[in-house]
Amino acid sequence: MNDSNIINSKRSKLLAALKWQIDIGVDESIDNHTFNRFNQIVQGKKKQETKSIPTNSTQKSESLDFSQQNINNLSEQLMSKEAININAMSLANDATDLISLKNNLALFEGCSLKKTATNLVFGQGQENADVMLIGEAPGRHEDRQGVPFIGPSGQLLDEMLSYIGLSREKNVYLTNIIPWRPPGNRQPTDIEIISCLPFLYQHIALVKPRILVFLGATSAKTLLESTEGITKLRGKWYDYKSSYLKKSGIESIPAMATLHPAYLLRQPAQKRSTWKDLLSIRELLNTYTG
Repeated sequence: MNDSNIINSKRSKLLAALKWQIDIGVDESIDNHTFNRFNQIVQGKKKQETKSIPTNSTQKSESLDFSQQNINNLSEQLMSKEAININAMSLANDATDLISLKNNLALFEGCSLKKTATNLVFGQGQENADVMLIGEAPGRHEDRQGVPFIGPSGQLLDEMLSYIGLSREKNVYLTNIIPWRPPGNRQPTDIEIISCLPFLYQHIALVKPRILVFLGATSAKTLLESTEGITKLRGKWYDYKSSYLKKSGIESIPAMATLHPAYLLRQPAQKRSTWKDLLSIRELLNTYTG
């Protein structure tokens, strides 16, 4: 093999490796070099062991200082979270329609995901939709275009909804709990979810759907305030309530949890149970529309 063929072969392997990383959600490079983190930990422990052992009085003093420092740090964190929550509620409550809610959400700086995401993914569909579906967070495709559910799982969702006469062009509204993509498509943390919840509560109150559908475990557990898994939550009807909804003159909205389409792509055999959920949604919707 000549030099040109060797170079082309290496180039093909590198491109294939890069494509694989992109496909699994890798979207940022930390460093050009690799590090043995375990070796660093061992070396750190050795350095700690060589330090002189303090006297009882010194050790007690340092322990007291450390405890006080922890208390101060915890106090600052709690105050910071409270300030973020108050700011989020203020911005959400000030929104009187979906446009102003999106604008206020864009102003919100209380969620760190905003710094790493490409676009704010707000929502799409009919403003007075019969059915509002809520997922977890945007993926790579959604982050690039700023539109929810447009990747492979979104295409499957559109197909599933079409079987029961629903579409985002006619009678459906789509959004997520988190409007910014978590790096690498990781699951959002509790803090990230809590910081964005006031906007979601107002989002639901402004759309005023006849039926709510929670796609996946994170959406279902958050909005139903439950610790149970999605397999136990799905297929049942619940009454969704919130103070935001009550302000808009609605006491509650029928809600159902079902499996996320991304999960169905990995587990096609579960489509059968989801189909039952869709039929139940269509049946209840028929009581409204006739």
